Amino acid sequence: MKWFVPVESKLVVVSLKNPCSSVVVIESFLCFSAAPLENFNAHCPVLVGPPSGRTSNMKLYPKPFLLVTILILRPLLAIGAEGDAFTNTIAHSTLPQGPGLAAGFKADSGIYTHSAVIFADDFESGELGARWDEHSPAKEKALSFAPAMDEIPNNDSHGTDDFHVVPSIPCGRRCLRVEARLGENQGGGLTKWFQPAERVFVRFYVRFDPACDYVHHFVTVRANKGLRGGDKWSGFGGAGERPVGDERFSTALEPWGNWARWPAPGKWNFYSYWHQMQVSPDGKYWGNSFLPEPQAVILKDRWICAEFMLKHNTPGQSDGEQAFWIDGRLLGHWRGINWRKTEFLKANALTLESYVTDRWTKNTTNVVYFDNVVIAREYIGPAPRS
Repeated sequence: MKWFVPVESKLVVVSLKNPCSSVVVIESFLCFSAAPLENFNAHCPVLVGPPSGRTSNMKLYPKPFLLVTILILRPLLAIGAEGDAFTNTIAHSTLPQGPGLAAGFKADSGIYTHSAVIFADDFESGELGARWDEHSPAKEKALSFAPAMDEIPNNDSHGTDDFHVVPSIPCGRRCLRVEARLGENQGGGLTKWFQPAERVFVRFYVRFDPACDYVHHFVTVRANKGLRGGDKWSGFGGAGERPVGDERFSTALEPWGNWARWPAPGKWNFYSYWHQMQVSPDGKYWGNSFLPEPQAVILKDRWICAEFMLKHNTPGQSDGEQAFWIDGRLLGHWRGINWRKTEFLKANALTLESYVTDRWTKNTTNVVYFDNVVIAREYIGPAPRS
């Protein structure tokens, strides 16, 4: 999306790197020709790309009478449908940080007994996927158990120079390993349907293998019409299409590489579908991104505690929310989202996966480890070490 704002002899061009991103590009161009605003494209044609996927930063190719004067990056707003602005409200957020309900359960042992916990899996016992409801047989070879590696370097994920070794990361002895192979399986994952709540919190631990490249899809919460029959699948599919508002909405916490501009796997963001989402330049509706800045690039080969929250809106009102934490630190909180039109549409399915495509991913083998997954009705927080 791009706005042209006339300011005396200047045209200030404001563009988004992608819809609902908090990264805004301000491009100021000095025009020596006082062309009417409606005729600006005749003098300064705009080229939009790419044709599909996330919305790209729109580049401007000026004629000789234009002089590029400034390029500024600012962490401002996430832009939704019809010009609605979503501001990252962490500066004024009352959401908790640091320890949560998990503080009472070392390494999550027994956390499923907490009254606010809906589902938990630490992958310490049982067969692969035994506590989950669905995993594709065609992708079974992408999933396996692996040692959780209790002693690993643990760099600070927020951009400081701290370096220390955590002698016992709270992930026990076993974790889930997802091996995505280009041209073979593209990855895989597990899905769990659960009883919905007004606020849904999802916490998981994740570690990216040193050779892991960019990831296309990651951990997603979906809203379906129900939990039985065809209704429980209404929230799946629909890539590139805007939801109607009574059949699905979804949000995914995932790494984004900014079209390979950032080192893999990129930075954390929400990738969201809902009935008021922003259209892409190609006329399709690809997931809108909520990206908090400033933010350090995700470090590999260390366990990261990731958690996100979705609050349902009152049907017909824009009072929904979403937020996420990394290692117990709140990085993003957005309010005023109109997720749904009807009361019966509720977030009730979690997909834990690592899925790659060959558009940006070049490494043949891409491994991601998951552990200590919890779904709850209140903030969970990092697990104490065992």
